[in-house]
Amino acid sequence: MNTGYTTTAISTAGFALGLALLGVELWRWHKGGGKGGFDGGGGKDPKALIPLGFGIFCGILMIACPAGLLGTLASFLRWGGNSVGDLAMKWLTGTPSQALGTAATPRIDGYGAIVVAALFVALFLLRKTFAKLIKGRWWKGVLVGVLLCVSTGTAGLVAQQIVEGVNGAGAWAINGIAKGTIV
Repeated sequence: MNTGYTTTAISTAGFALGLALLGVELWRWHKGGGKGGFDGGGGKDPKALIPLGFGIFCGILMIACPAGLLGTLASFLRWGGNSVGDLAMKWLTGTPSQALGTAATPRIDGYGAIVVAALFVALFLLRKTFAKLIKGRWWKGVLVGVLLCVSTGTAGLVAQQIVEGVNGAGAWAINGIAKGTIV
């Protein structure tokens, strides 16, 4: 079990922006078809949520890598989400955002880093093969993952399970595949 945590902060406005993006994407999926719809068909096809869900997954993993390039990008996205959310909150309500809290998110360990590095290298190498619409949904998912996983509620629990699962998958890959020992 991973006991390493990284501390990061999110504002109420950044969290609200993450919820709004998630809500809009789920609404588009629910309505399906038409202008702004997901797949041009009848809607509610679970496969249409894969790019968004995978983006959320990747955003959570980026937060769990605070010392690398992915963590730096996640910090930049979180800063931008907090700033844009705060601006929107001030304009719409006249009230500035507050710190939602500083949460300790799980950290990728040496085994999980193998999985994350392989995942992001594969995504980088395959980036030209993905349709523009899929890339857009993926990036929205990344932003949602970065903004929502820094909490102590349900989103934080989901993030913890994802990071611990990736760390476990990396340990399995090294011990089972590379070394030939199954623990």
